[in-house]
Amino acid sequence: MAAFTLSRHYASAQTTIDHKVDSLLAKMTLAEKVGQMTNLVIDVISKTGPSGKVTEPHEIDEQKLEERILKYHIGSFQNVAGHAYDRKHWYEIISAIQHVAMQDRLKIPALYGIDAIHGVTYTLGSTLFPQEIAMAATFNPELIQKAGEISAYETRASYIPWNFSPVLDVAKVQAWPRVYETFGEDPYLVKTMGVAIIKGYQGNSVGDKFHVTSTMKHFLGYGDPLSGKDRTPAWIPDRYMREYFLPPFIEAIKAGSRTLMVNSSEINGVPVHSSKYLLTDVLRKELKFDGIVISDWMDVSYLHTRHHVAATEKDAVALAVNAGLDMCIVPYDYSFYNYLIQLVHEGRVPISRINESVRRILHVKYELGLFDRPIGNPEDYPDFGSDKFKAISRQVAVESITLLKNNNHVLPLQKSIRVLVTGPTANTMRSLDGGWSYTWQGEQDDKYAAEKNTILEAIEQKIGKQNVVYEAGADTAVDSAKQVDAIVLCLGESSYTENLGNIDDLDLPSAQIELAQQLAKTGKPVVLVLAEGRPRIVTPANDAVAATLMAYLPGNEGGNAVADILFGDVNPSGKLPFTYPRSPNALVNYYRKNIENGNGDDSHGYNPLYEFGFGLSYTTFQYHNLRADKPDLKDNGTLTIHVDVTNTGGRDGKETVLLFISELYASITPDTKRLRAFDKIDLKAGETKTVTFKISARDIAYVNDNGKTAAEPGEFKIQIANQTLGFKYATSKQFNKQTDGKL
Repeated sequence: MAAFTLSRHYASAQTTIDHKVDSLLAKMTLAEKVGQMTNLVIDVISKTGPSGKVTEPHEIDEQKLEERILKYHIGSFQNVAGHAYDRKHWYEIISAIQHVAMQDRLKIPALYGIDAIHGVTYTLGSTLFPQEIAMAATFNPELIQKAGEISAYETRASYIPWNFSPVLDVAKVQAWPRVYETFGEDPYLVKTMGVAIIKGYQGNSVGDKFHVTSTMKHFLGYGDPLSGKDRTPAWIPDRYMREYFLPPFIEAIKAGSRTLMVNSSEINGVPVHSSKYLLTDVLRKELKFDGIVISDWMDVSYLHTRHHVAATEKDAVALAVNAGLDMCIVPYDYSFYNYLIQLVHEGRVPISRINESVRRILHVKYELGLFDRPIGNPEDYPDFGSDKFKAISRQVAVESITLLKNNNHVLPLQKSIRVLVTGPTANTMRSLDGGWSYTWQGEQDDKYAAEKNTILEAIEQKIGKQNVVYEAGADTAVDSAKQVDAIVLCLGESSYTENLGNIDDLDLPSAQIELAQQLAKTGKPVVLVLAEGRPRIVTPANDAVAATLMAYLPGNEGGNAVADILFGDVNPSGKLPFTYPRSPNALVNYYRKNIENGNGDDSHGYNPLYEFGFGLSYTTFQYHNLRADKPDLKDNGTLTIHVDVTNTGGRDGKETVLLFISELYASITPDTKRLRAFDKIDLKAGETKTVTFKISARDIAYVNDNGKTAAEPGEFKIQIANQTLGFKYATSKQFNKQTDGKL
């Protein structure tokens, strides 16, 4: 009854909003409608100095703001002008914008959006979480939902209701600079963690004062560029697209995400911003998405200037809007606005298309409560940046950090020993926070997060500064090794994002590898800590050291989390959300095809440094008694699978139980295995728990050559750790109705 009542209440609220939107839309001029479809960056309403650059401290230019809203009726703004601001300043910015919006004829509130992709990244004093790739490594959706709730709370505390997150791209190419913004390489993991964080962002209502609307990005297939570089072409067959890249967006739409951002690149020679097939036929007609579709940065004009599919920028606007775009991040001028009005008058874009887009935009503004509460109350957010929020960030970080190697149980280190800390990522917050932190590239992390602990500072705090030797240089580090009992070597990457993170060589820089090898020759145990946003090739360094920790980009509490694990205060439980390659020319995802396993030449087959889902612990776990409730799976039934897991070591720990399924033979070559379920459990030393999964026909289905999801009869294998079990699926079922938003 409660669910029915909630559903009825939701439907009633939506009907009320529909009536309000229809009434408002009927009063709007074409110019007012096109203004709602235009998104500008905050720079264009900011005061500038004689050089034309935005002045600091940042201030709103009232004359510019009034022109944008009162003359051009601009309906949304976004981003920052290269700096992070405190909550008071954000209040002034949003208040100024909404004050002018309330002076416009129809008093439509402005919509402000920001990339709060791992916490509210552009507000001082906020809680910065690990990046998405580290969140994925926790394999703990409940924890990530909490992180989403906190991020939403602090974004609303910054008076911003729209978050350009989460990234739902499946990161198939390890060199891609946006790997760290994703939940990894596996479609099931990406969709599970994506739904979790969306639930955290949006809660039961995006309109309450503690939640925001999420933005699914980047639709579609962005994580598989042929070159491995950002915003470069992909070639993805439709069947392949539906199998690997579409599922996270399907689940996010079902979870209620209200906005979607388009892939900046092109697929099979068609820029996604001009693809009516993807933006209308698939997204609108098949998946029934009724929220806002927004462009990425300047990507409509790029149809002309980069992709060369439009002879003029005006043609580019026509292509994008007719394809299904609702809102354009222009972001600096009125070109989109002016061209679109001309195109409607010329009959090249029908007014019905404009009305569709504006209806969606107004609907989301009503859902967000902006007509009733355009700014927000500063007193409503006493927990902003609180210790309890920081504790959740630290928990996410410690559950993400992945122990990859631990020869002779060198870890955990004793707190009584003397330690050398060295390496380029040891004493900088840039390698913990990454990009999209305080600024776009994260280049000012050490300034804005100065009060946070780097890895070095966290270790000093953990065991006493007198027990820590720090050396920044390679030569002095090798010499200082004589003075210590163990070495913590911190390698990896500095902050970057998008094109500026493109690389021509996936190998970690040779100087870093050489440092690891030289330190290993000292005879002292070397613990390698990798702070990096993608799996750089580290094989020679990994081979040389005694232990390896993958820290990813663990956020503002990441230094503390690394120290917690190094010295045994926390038992590591992270698992790799991607395949860690051994060599730069062997970039294969774990769900490879069977012919990628070697074809009789095992030396050139699938041989990663560490496989997807790998991760050690300071205790040991034994799996046994894998069983199913029946030998066969039927069309409308479920197969209930049980496995017993025992903590056979001497300390408590968390273990992620991963269920993989393989189809032995199929009409489309089957993947070697696919993740179909997982569960993270706590086990005390000596304790045994039974983990249960339920599998249906849909869970063993794949997309066939007709673009339909089908379960095909045959033999299947379940794999959980070292346990395997076979079952049969005896009938055949095709899930033809993609209009229900399901695959």
